[in-house]
Amino acid sequence: MQNNTNFTSGYSAVNGLNMYYEIHGQGRPLVLIHGGGSTIETSFGNIIPLLAKGRQIIAVELQAHGHTNDRNSDLTFEQDADDVVTLLNNLQLSKADFLGYSNGGQTLIEIALRHSRMVGKIILASAFYKQNAVTPEFWKGFNNATLDVMPKALKDSFLRANNSEAALLNMFNKDVQRMKAFKGWTDDQMKSIKAPTLIINGNNDVGSVEHAVEMYRTIPNAQLTIIPGKHGAYLGAIEYLDNGKWEQQYIVDIIEAFLDE
Repeated sequence: MQNNTNFTSGYSAVNGLNMYYEIHGQGRPLVLIHGGGSTIETSFGNIIPLLAKGRQIIAVELQAHGHTNDRNSDLTFEQDADDVVTLLNNLQLSKADFLGYSNGGQTLIEIALRHSRMVGKIILASAFYKQNAVTPEFWKGFNNATLDVMPKALKDSFLRANNSEAALLNMFNKDVQRMKAFKGWTDDQMKSIKAPTLIINGNNDVGSVEHAVEMYRTIPNAQLTIIPGKHGAYLGAIEYLDNGKWEQQYIVDIIEAFLDE
């Protein structure tokens, strides 16, 4: 994944965390926020080298995920949003574009609502803002979820970053609890997002195409792209690739066209 030129990584003191981040490339900053249970590697390892050719990519790992440690509090999208913004302040960034994938998209909704001054353009990739965006079976699945249902690629990536089975189980349990408590956002909250927004959804995604269209019609300055395939496969998220092959690099052209317009 490393883009050998202009690559740095490190940790920053963030609201009681030792928060891990990576910086790839140079140019206008684009912040990448991974999905639940994920790491920078799993969500963005394939796409970072392409995105970093023309801009500075800042990828983060959130509370209890990957290299970043945990604290004695539940996971919330509000806290994750505050953590990301604190990290960017520590890096002396006053404004950036953002791409949030899956639960990272829900964190990004909170960033847009809570920290609008920091936000240039936002990309909500395979995210949803209402419970009815997904099937009732999706929500029921969290009631008895156990670690064995977590994709092996996600487990392996976590353990490469933090070789602790106890930390892996802790992350899994906290992610499950956050989804069990999911309330979403109101239409009025979504209408208050003023940042130019690109909504990306797979046609066989977790959230329905119909919900992606609803989100597109609710956020005032939004564009919509529907991509063939499953949740995150178009970004190269490794847990959703068939035989590990990422064949939708054209998403980079779509992302760059939106960010550059």
